[in-house]
Amino acid sequence: MRQDFAGAHKIFADLIEVGTSLCGGLVELTMDSGNARQPFTSSCLCKALLGLFLLAAPAVPSRSAEADVRRDATVEAVERVMPSVVNIATETIIQVRDPFEDLLRQFFEPYRRQAPHSQMSLGSGVIIDEEGYVLTNDHVIRRADKIWVKVYTNGAPYEAKLISSNPRSDVALIKLQARPGERFAAVKFAGDDDLLLGETVLALGNPFGLGGSVSRGILSSKSRLAPKENDQLDVPNWLQTDASINPGNSGGPLVNLRGELIGLNVAILSEAQGIGFAIPIKHVSAALSEILSPEASGKALWFGARVRASSPLLTVASVQTQSPADKAGLKPGDHILRVNGKTPKGFIDFNHLLVNNPSLDVSLAIQRDGEDRNLTVRLVPETTFFNADLIQRMLGIRLQELTPQLARALGLPVADGFVIAEVDPDAAAAESLRPGYLVAAMDGRVPANLIAAAKILYAKKKGEKVQLDVFAQPRRGSFFYSQGRVEIPVR
Repeated sequence: MRQDFAGAHKIFADLIEVGTSLCGGLVELTMDSGNARQPFTSSCLCKALLGLFLLAAPAVPSRSAEADVRRDATVEAVERVMPSVVNIATETIIQVRDPFEDLLRQFFEPYRRQAPHSQMSLGSGVIIDEEGYVLTNDHVIRRADKIWVKVYTNGAPYEAKLISSNPRSDVALIKLQARPGERFAAVKFAGDDDLLLGETVLALGNPFGLGGSVSRGILSSKSRLAPKENDQLDVPNWLQTDASINPGNSGGPLVNLRGELIGLNVAILSEAQGIGFAIPIKHVSAALSEILSPEASGKALWFGARVRASSPLLTVASVQTQSPADKAGLKPGDHILRVNGKTPKGFIDFNHLLVNNPSLDVSLAIQRDGEDRNLTVRLVPETTFFNADLIQRMLGIRLQELTPQLARALGLPVADGFVIAEVDPDAAAAESLRPGYLVAAMDGRVPANLIAAAKILYAKKKGEKVQLDVFAQPRRGSFFYSQGRVEIPVR
C-alpha cells in the first residue's frame, strides 16, 4: 500500500514540475468571476492539477478486494463437491453360538438367546440426488444390518436403507431417512467418456466421520477393457489415478476440476505406491440404470428400456427387443421430456414416476431429432411373461424352483438351482435331459429365480445355444450325483 502512495506522489510531483515550467514562475492568468477578474497563479494551477489527478487516478485497491491466489480450480472444485460427500458406517450382526447354550437352555433359561455380536465397517459415499440418494460401493454396505450416514455439511447422522446394489459392478444405492422436505447438495455427473489422460483429478471422501478428505493427482489410465456382460468389474475396467485413496475413502467420488463425478473410488494397490482405482462413471451409470429400474423395483414391472443415468438429459440408452418400450416405439437416443404430463427432475424421479403410476399405461412425451412425440407404454408384470411357460416354449423343458424342502425330498445335494419337472418329447433337450435332473447354472450364471432364468433365454435368438450345468442322478434311489454340461438350441 505504501508503494502505491509513493508512486502516486511521484506522478503528482511530475505534474507540478511540468505545470510550473509551463507557467514560467508566476503566471498572470485571468479568469472571469462575475464582473471581477482574478489572477490565476501557479499555486492555483497546482490545485487544479491536484483536482484533475484525483479525478483521473484509479482507486487504490484494498487487500480485501484483491484476488486470493490460493483460490484455484482445485479449491473451487472441492468447494462444489464436498457438501455432497458423506461418511458411511455399517453394522453387521454376527450370531455367535455359545457352546454352553444348549446346557443353559435345558437347566436355566429355556427361552434365553445368545446376545449377538456385531462387526462395524466404515466407508464413504456421494449424494447424487437432492432427496438424499447416496452412491457408494457394494462392498461398503454388503451384508450390513444397519447403515448410518454422516453428512459433511452439518455432521448430522442419518439412518439409511439399501435401495439396491450390484455386486458385479461394486455399486450400491442407499437412501437417507431424512425429514420430510429436507434437501441435500448433489454432485453432478460428467459425461460417460469425458476423460482426459493426465488431467488433474481429486479423490474425496469422509473416512471415519472426522471430516472431508481430499487428495490430488492425475488420471493415470483410463478403463482398459470394456466389461463383458454379467462379468464382475475388476482392475482392467477401472480408472487408475495416483491421487491417494485413503482407508475409508471407498465409495467416495473421484472428480475432475469442473467438480464433476468421473468415478467412484474403489481400491488401492497395496503392493505399490501411487496406484489407486475408481469405477468409471460410464459403468456407474450403467449399474444405476440396472439397479434402479421398474424391473428391479418391488413391483417388478417390465419396461424394457434403460435410461442413461449420467446424462443431463434423460436419454434412452438401450431398448430390449419385443419389450413394452420397443412395442411402444421408444428408440435409443430419444430424450424423455415428460411422464404422464410431469417433467422428471432427474433419473431417479423418472423411475419413481414409472413405478408409482396408478395404471400400467404410461404416457411418455419424448423428443427425437428435434421433434416432440407422444408415446404410450404399457408396463407388464414380469411374472406374467418371464416364467416357466416361457422357458418351456424356448427350451422344451419345464423348470421348477428348488427349495430346501424340495431338495431334501428329492435327495439333492444342493438347494440352489432348478429341478427339471418335465421334458417335451419332441424337444432337443429330450436327448440328454430327464425329469429330476438339477439345472445349476445357465451360461455360467446362477439365476436367482425363474424370472432371471427366463430373461437369460429371452435375450437369445432362435437357434442360438444355451449352456446348462446339470446334476444328473445315475440311478433311482442313489444319492450320488454326477455333473455335466449340456448345450441346447433355443426353439
